[in-house]
Amino acid sequence: MAKLKDLDEKAEEKGSFMVTVWQLVKFTFVSMIATVVQFSSLNILYLIPAIRALEAQEFHWFVFQYDLAAGGMKTFIAFNVANLLAQIAAFFVNRKRTFGGTNSIPITLTIYLAVTAVLICFSAWLGPILTEIIAGFGLSVQLAGNIASMGCGFIQFIVYFPVNKLLMRKKRVVSDQ
Repeated sequence: MAKLKDLDEKAEEKGSFMVTVWQLVKFTFVSMIATVVQFSSLNILYLIPAIRALEAQEFHWFVFQYDLAAGGMKTFIAFNVANLLAQIAAFFVNRKRTFGGTNSIPITLTIYLAVTAVLICFSAWLGPILTEIIAGFGLSVQLAGNIASMGCGFIQFIVYFPVNKLLMRKKRVVSDQ
């Protein structure tokens, strides 16, 4: 951790642009870890018998259309639970290590969860569309779901960095001079 702190200080010495570049590097690394969490969770959830049994059940509600070709209810549950687990892990690591946030956790987490809910809903809508398209090329639904998850994860990556940078700020110290 001392090495990371040294690199943080060197970036700060070079100005705000380098701080942002360094944060993006750390954010990318944390996102890769979150991706491992997401794919591990997704594929473990696919193996749970109670969830596997839901593959034969379509899920249609509001904009969420999970036909059997998209993996049905099984994919809806596994896709969204895995996504949520990855985002929770990423929040705490990014807040502390990437952005050094010292602001209020309850407020920051509430806003983060609201953004996460929107992004998960977006991914839950886009995921089965991509899964069905990709499975149409002859790939298994599970592999197609993993590829669709990557695509949705990339969109989330692009959205989360500026959101996190705004949310996870250090408290400013006011001095009496």
